[in-house]
Amino acid sequence: MSATSLPERPIAVIKLGGSILTSTKAYRRAALFVRNTLTAAPSERLVIVVSAQEGTTDTLERSARAIVQEPTRAALDLLWSTGEIRSVALLAMHLQALGVAAAPLNIHEAGLTLADAGRDKGHIHLHAGRLCGVLARHSVAVVPGFLATDSTHAIVSLGRGGSDLTAVLLAEGLQACRCELIKDVPGYFTADPHRYPAARHISQLSFAQALKLAAEGCDLVQRTAIETASRSGLPLVIRSVRNKAQVSRISNHQIISLSAATEAAEAVAS
Repeated sequence: MSATSLPERPIAVIKLGGSILTSTKAYRRAALFVRNTLTAAPSERLVIVVSAQEGTTDTLERSARAIVQEPTRAALDLLWSTGEIRSVALLAMHLQALGVAAAPLNIHEAGLTLADAGRDKGHIHLHAGRLCGVLARHSVAVVPGFLATDSTHAIVSLGRGGSDLTAVLLAEGLQACRCELIKDVPGYFTADPHRYPAARHISQLSFAQALKLAAEGCDLVQRTAIETASRSGLPLVIRSVRNKAQVSRISNHQIISLSAATEAAEAVAS
């Protein structure tokens, strides 16, 4: 991260996934979740990372391929970015309607930049001056996930599930007190809880176990995000907007048995 002064208050990074941003009602529910989180910890500054509304990325890609079978990566990334920017604006407006003066930021203002011009290589750095300035004046900043810029200032995507990686990178760079990934389920289960109501919830697991699940087909958290958090030892909390009590925590500590992890991976992949 570039040298800059971090806000004196603790910072929490919270990612809201596209699977919970499904409609106008869902955006309002997400805004209520953010307001309640702020009310519960008024001393914190919140960085809210948002994905595009559910299905938007696929819809945009189909529209691109209807024009040209193989759109350039630059054009496709630029088109994709409209989904995240729309989510930033919508959530900020819903927060405003609830009396929360949230600051919406675009991709360049968020400050994540690839070190190299190549789109598939290079480390990602956080130039946090703009974001820290916003957090010094606002309790909530809403930023787009899934996207960064390269050394030419072009917009680049971070892979499917890339909003998880955005949250991890921001949490690391801002020295956040916690990093939460909000999903449509309250964490990891031994099977898909939407299909198998009797699936057991997994409350704690190690980075190695989360990576094993990802390798076996569980895409609850993006694999690159898990790897990045693992290298820095950044704990991750996975929860839903509906159930704040039940969460899954990923850390350096191995908690559950490997057999449970294997069971979960096989169930999800089947």
